Amino acid sequence: MALEVNGESIETDTEGYLVNPEDWNEQIAKQLAQEEGLELTDPHWNIIKFMRNYYSKNQVPADVRFVTKHLVDELGCNKKDAKKRLFELFPYGHVKQTCKIAGMRKPRIWSTG
Repeated sequence: MALEVNGESIETDTEGYLVNPEDWNEQIAKQLAQEEGLELTDPHWNIIKFMRNYYSKNQVPADVRFVTKHLVDELGCNKKDAKKRLFELFPYGHVKQTCKIAGMRKPRIWSTG
């Protein structure tokens, strides 16, 4: 499959995740978000950038525990409120939307929560 962005064809798997994460850019993120029914705001970008930085350092996507901790640190709230905020921003789940929009491959074995 492919995603068309600015006249360029970007290879995706059957679920819309990038085959080559290095193809990612902000225009691709906006297109993927649009397909998920999301308009990206600053709080979305905060999480997307965290995900990309985490991946760059660790070579694996951050699971929900690390994203929640990031939000606790950023927002000064408790874990429950941070996780709630994550799912308000990405209502169809961390893997389904956050990883996809941040340009990650779909994790093979991973909880969506």
